Amino acid sequence: MALRGPLSRLLRSSLSSCQPSRSQSVAILGAPFSKGQKRRGVEHGPKAIRDAGLVEKLSNLDYAVHDFGDLTFKHLEKDEHFMHVPFPRTVGRANQLLSGAVSGAVGAGHTCIMLGGDHSLAIGSVEGHAQQCPDLCLIWVDAHADINTPLTSPSGNLHGQSVAFLLKDLQNKMPEVPGFSWMKPFLSARDLVYIGLRDVDPGEHIILKTLGIQYFSMRDIDRMGIQRVMEVTLDHLLARKQRPIHLSFDIDAFDPSLAPATGTPVNGGLTYREGIYVTEEIHNTGLLSVMDVVEVNPTLGATPEAVEATTSLAVDVIASALGQTREGAHVAFPKIPEPKEDTELRL
Repeated sequence: MALRGPLSRLLRSSLSSCQPSRSQSVAILGAPFSKGQKRRGVEHGPKAIRDAGLVEKLSNLDYAVHDFGDLTFKHLEKDEHFMHVPFPRTVGRANQLLSGAVSGAVGAGHTCIMLGGDHSLAIGSVEGHAQQCPDLCLIWVDAHADINTPLTSPSGNLHGQSVAFLLKDLQNKMPEVPGFSWMKPFLSARDLVYIGLRDVDPGEHIILKTLGIQYFSMRDIDRMGIQRVMEVTLDHLLARKQRPIHLSFDIDAFDPSLAPATGTPVNGGLTYREGIYVTEEIHNTGLLSVMDVVEVNPTLGATPEAVEATTSLAVDVIASALGQTREGAHVAFPKIPEPKEDTELRL
């Protein structure tokens, strides 16, 4: 899993501080990886999102955009199941590589956008972020809680266990999974909020309740409204102090009618307006430091239009998290232009 070119230079960055302020420099990291689940095709997500115009959209928002390309992941030929968990060493090594890349991007002063790939990649993305910003908080926007342990997971797939690797509160509930000896849990349950849940496994439910994790299911969003959900979310995470935000956004948080090209769609998801409101409010804090956009699988779109709808939505989510507003971006005209004194009317 060697790094070449811009990515290798990124990892050699000498900066190692995390300032809770908005950066005008964006680093894009592609993570074409699918071994955290069983459906192939999600490794094509980074290219599909780029092809939908991501770089151009962010450049129009007046950011200096640095696209560092894709990480190169190698599948281990011998990677036996651990319990019923497939590819544990492959997933562990991929996340270790991604952790270093995200740490380098944040340390270099960029706001980092990680394009997945499946949601197991959040293990490395959040861990790398925490190397630079140990006081970070995590907003997880998803239809699923992804907080199973190998002992509770019905499928064994690691994309449904990502959060369990991160939480100190579950340290004594997690077996030692091969491939993950490089990391230790670092996040407290009080530093995590879920938005959009509607497909939670029984083991996950008891974990959420036992640890007292703040979460908002789609029922909660229906009952409270998305404005109040975001008010409570940001108050819960930021009332004690201002600190960097890690936003991990699974495209299946949206209703499948909006994002059909994904591996585990669940009916009754976020509307376009609700999802964009979430990212707009996070942008308005000025504290977004790293964002993951995961589980875009262009091979699962039934038509080219379905793929385009999903990838365009991913671009809109990223752009709104970085300042695109539904009122217009307002970059080209910071003030009303005035005619020059020598301007002549020509008939």
